[in-house]
Order: sequence, then C-alpha cells, then structure tokens
Amino acid sequence: MTFSLLTIAYWCVFIACGLPYLAAWIAKAGSFGVRDNMHPRDWAAKQSGWRARANSAQANSFEGLPFFIGAVLIAHQLGVAQARLDMLAVAYVVLRVIYLGLYIRGAPSARSAVWALAFLVNIAILFLAR
Repeated sequence: MTFSLLTIAYWCVFIACGLPYLAAWIAKAGSFGVRDNMHPRDWAAKQSGWRARANSAQANSFEGLPFFIGAVLIAHQLGVAQARLDMLAVAYVVLRVIYLGLYIRGAPSARSAVWALAFLVNIAILFLAR
C-alpha cells in the first residue's frame, strides 16, 4: 500500500492517533530530572495544574480514538461520499486539537462544548451511509 492510496480521512485517523502522544509530550516537556523507569506513572500522578490537565487530555484522547477509527472505517467500507467523509474527519481532528488546547489551558466549559461537537461529528461520520 502506498501513501497515495490513503484518503484524507485515513490521514486524519493517523493524526488523531498522534494527539494523545502530543498531549503526553506537552505534559512532560522540560519536567524530568532523574527518571524512575520502574514506576513511570507515579510522576504523572504527582502532577498538578497544566501538566496534570495535559496528562488527562492524553487519556481522553486515547478514549475517543476507537469510536473515530471505527466510524471512519465503517464509512469507507460502506462507500460513502469521500469528500463528505474527508470534511467531517478533518473537522473532528481540528476540534480535537482545539480540545487539547482548551484542556491544557484550563477552560472547562469551552473544552466540554468542543468535546461535544467532536462527538457529534463522530456520530455524523458513523451515519453518513444511509
């Protein structure tokens, strides 16, 4: 399979899979001294403020991935209009990037609204094929 065979929606799945790692990187950037590889999650449990929120954003990003991946795969299998699927997949990724920023910044109401919009986009992807 070559990269040219990947649709925009599939590229969006690839990007969405990277967002949890981006959140983890933000949480950890510049914060490590001596690392305890025996208990690596203890560090995250001791964080507060934006680092703790970034770590929580990572967890939420992983939680949202199965639904998005499944919706895109189902839409492709059912042969939905590619342009419409691509548009919704891009919208999902953009909303999730905004979500990460709002989560890390500490804007809970706006974050929840963006989460809900991304969830609705995911539902729309799932029901593209009628």
